[in-house]
Amino acid sequence: MTQVLVVEDEVVIRNALKRLLERHEYQVSEAGTVKESLEKYDMDEFDVIISDLRLPGAPGTDLIKATNTPVLIMTSYSSIRSAIDSMKMGAVDYIAKPFEHKEIIETVGKIVREHTRPHKREKAQNDDYEPPVHGMIGSCPQMMELFRRIRKVALTNSTVLINGESGTGKELVARAIHNLSTRQGREMISVNCAAIPENLIESELFGHEKGAFTGATATRTGLVEAASSSTLFLDEIGELPLEAQARLLRVLQENEIRKVGSVQSKKVDVRLVVATHRDLKQLVINRNFREDLYYRINVMTLLIPPLRERGNDILELADTILQRICVRLKTPMLHLSDSASHTIAKYAWPGNVRELENAIERAVVLAEEPEISKELLAIDNEAEEADEVAQPESIERVEELSLEDYFQRFVLEHQDSMNETQLAKKLGISRKCLWERRQRFGIPRKKKQPA
Repeated sequence: MTQVLVVEDEVVIRNALKRLLERHEYQVSEAGTVKESLEKYDMDEFDVIISDLRLPGAPGTDLIKATNTPVLIMTSYSSIRSAIDSMKMGAVDYIAKPFEHKEIIETVGKIVREHTRPHKREKAQNDDYEPPVHGMIGSCPQMMELFRRIRKVALTNSTVLINGESGTGKELVARAIHNLSTRQGREMISVNCAAIPENLIESELFGHEKGAFTGATATRTGLVEAASSSTLFLDEIGELPLEAQARLLRVLQENEIRKVGSVQSKKVDVRLVVATHRDLKQLVINRNFREDLYYRINVMTLLIPPLRERGNDILELADTILQRICVRLKTPMLHLSDSASHTIAKYAWPGNVRELENAIERAVVLAEEPEISKELLAIDNEAEEADEVAQPESIERVEELSLEDYFQRFVLEHQDSMNETQLAKKLGISRKCLWERRQRFGIPRKKKQPA
């Protein structure tokens, strides 16, 4: 029998709704507040939750955060604003009081058909069903598959390769793997391989002995050794120099490291998780990545879908990010206008979740009203500018191409004789900016060829 929870503080309405539902063969439980609901019942055991919006202590929308069960919101305030706000927070549907008996029965029946039964059937029949990983948001099929794989690989000690575009949350996935593993008691060590100068990366990762090179005034423990008994996350592993790749291969093959300038090896127990947005197979073909290392790290591969392929996850993410930013910036709680939500849903988000966070934070800082307009997001303007750049006759397009040509020509002509620091200085930009432009224009960093 279909299980329904009715949360309504007015006893007369609650009892009437209970009797109505029971006449239509629903099994009904009841509560007067959100707090009472959470204390008395397991929210996930119900097929549908029907809750008044305005309740003593906490609004009915708080139940949405406490369960995966679909929540139908009732309210006496039948304005479109209340409906939209409830839906944005995750309510499966909305109904205004007073409602007709036929209307409520048809709405509940529709929710059961479209939401509850497939969910319950999948959960009962599929032993591999997994709820979303803590700290990550998403209910599209690609994300649910990602959550399932994260939980499976976390229980092993296998090396994991995370693939995904910039801004999709690769480090968040790595942290989820670590937090669900038996190594969660120790801190995960994170390293961005692209952010460390090429001449220092071996020392940073593997440590060095005193006097190993100019400036090595003391013995130093490397990050690989620091991650022993824990997880080492190497972001942008495609940027790792070939010499460092050889040392990393030794860690994976022999479970040991040798500091720069040392003749002795030391055993380590490290679980390796790596990430990249680049095609490592192509790097192997171009001899910029060791083939033996590629096969060593490509044991378990996780693919994070880009934001543009995640459907309704985009608006769910946007609302969550907006609430989090308002709390962090200590501003009153804001909400997205209908036009802003529409714009967010339509935009392609080439920078993925990171770009979405930046757009919403910018809007929160600039907002002077409780409602964030689409203009504050500055998404339409960016899209229009992109369209203008795409026109062959555009002056901006010609200037942009000349800048790209200059950057590419300068880097390609001088990277054999200059290191990254020197290149960045000559171009008048930071090393980080140089790396980002390399990624944007598809110019990999020059690697030394193996002897």
